[in-house]
Amino acid sequence: MTATYQSLRIEQADGIAEVVLTGPGKGNALGPAFWLDMPEALRVLDADESVRVIILRGDGAHFTYGLDLMAMSESLGPLILGEGNLALERTRLLQLIEKMQSATEGLARCRKPVLAAVHGWCIGGGMDLIAACDFRFCSREAKFSLREVRVGITADLGALQRLPRIIGEGNTRELAYTGGDVDAERALQMGLVNRVFATPEELLAEARATARKIAENPPLVVQGAKQVMEYCADKSVADGLRYVAVWNSAFLQSQDLAEAFAAFAERRPPRFQGR
Repeated sequence: MTATYQSLRIEQADGIAEVVLTGPGKGNALGPAFWLDMPEALRVLDADESVRVIILRGDGAHFTYGLDLMAMSESLGPLILGEGNLALERTRLLQLIEKMQSATEGLARCRKPVLAAVHGWCIGGGMDLIAACDFRFCSREAKFSLREVRVGITADLGALQRLPRIIGEGNTRELAYTGGDVDAERALQMGLVNRVFATPEELLAEARATARKIAENPPLVVQGAKQVMEYCADKSVADGLRYVAVWNSAFLQSQDLAEAFAAFAERRPPRFQGR
């Protein structure tokens, strides 16, 4: 199944949905269409029971150059540079930022695991996107930059909130304060990415192979693991243990659990249906 939006396309098959950033700005820059398309695409994929895992990647030579400043100038310009710049403009700018945040928040809230596959540049808003994913792979030539500071903006789409959990406070502050560039080796060292592959082609092949491994597992159990980990992120160990105990008390009994036992007894691969 293939669905097409203005700024991305969705390629869906065998329980895996690939959300492919396509622009139309140079380097898959994130313009007005993206902030409308992404939340809607994620809403559809989250509700689709046939989708078990999502891969987020970029089309062409790069993941994304980040916010398309020229394309966004029509909506941002009057709110930032307009005369008066009083309560009405401030309120509208707040509403616009919150609307844009729904694109990255949609990734974090999605019940399905999301794997980011990064090649080429991942700049600014791209960092917000991958920080909201469950984990990240990249190719050797990939470069990362939390570059908002260099254009007079404080990153406001989730990177400053999520990156400390991924790469630590020190690394996040270094990226946010300097706006510097990080190569694949440094990204792996700091824990921004799980694995680095030699080429974009190998990256995509391995991302798809990993997605297939996830998709072969009981989908409700995978989704449960994600929800438990998200809940536990800012809780004590005791709170987390209580939460997962209640979770399993509610959801452990399933046809997939019976299938797992049957497959083990019959020495065959299990066929999980999400029931």
